[in-house]
Amino acid sequence: MAGKIAIDTERCKGCGLCVAVCPKGSIVICEKSNKKGYFPARQAKDECTGCALCALVCPDVAIEVHRDNTGRIKDTAGHGAKGEPAGAWAGKPSLIEGQV
Repeated sequence: MAGKIAIDTERCKGCGLCVAVCPKGSIVICEKSNKKGYFPARQAKDECTGCALCALVCPDVAIEVHRDNTGRIKDTAGHGAKGEPAGAWAGKPSLIEGQV
């Protein structure tokens, strides 16, 4: 599993947009209603890819996506040791340094 979602079931109105866009079919609508009488979405399978399409289309902002990138994606945009830039800009002077 590369990702996991957390759905705020009290915020979700069960519109089904997340169900429609999930590429793995991992989201379904609950059979039990929330306190407001809506039938919220829930994660049904542990096949989440972490793509975040569900969170992007959610009109109620009720979905959080957590990704497990361990060993899958190399960090080239982060920072190296002691705050130095990593990746393509490593070791290159910034514009600000030359202007001081």
